[in-house]
Amino acid sequence: QVQLVESGGGLVQAGGSLRLSCAASGRTFSMYAMGWFRQGPGKEREFVAAISRSGTNTYYADSVKGRGTISRDNDKNTVYLQMNSLKPEDTAVYYCAASRFVATTDSYDYWGQGTQVTVSS
Repeated sequence: QVQLVESGGGLVQAGGSLRLSCAASGRTFSMYAMGWFRQGPGKEREFVAAISRSGTNTYYADSVKGRGTISRDNDKNTVYLQMNSLKPEDTAVYYCAASRFVATTDSYDYWGQGTQVTVSS
C-alpha cells in the first residue's frame, strides 16, 4: 500500500512557475514508477508526466513538453513536477500516482488526493 500526498498548488499568474511535490509513504518508493495527471474544470483527467522507478526515463504530454519537468528523490520518497510558463489552460487539480510500471495512461494503482493549481490571465 502506498499513500500519496500532493502539495505546492496555488494561484499563480500566467507566465509564472510552480513546483508540485508528492510525498509517498512506505519504504518501497523506489519500486514504483510515478506519474502526474490533471483534471481541469469540465474536463477528463489527463496525463501530464511520468518518471521511471530509477528516474532515468521521463515522459511528457505534448501540452507540457518544454514547460514541465518531472523528477524524483528516492531518498526523500518524493516526486516533483516543476511547471514553468504557466497558462490559464493549465488550471486543474493535479494528482500524483504510483504504479509498478511506468505508463502514460491512468492505469496507476495508487492516487493522491490532488492539489489545485489555478493560473490567472
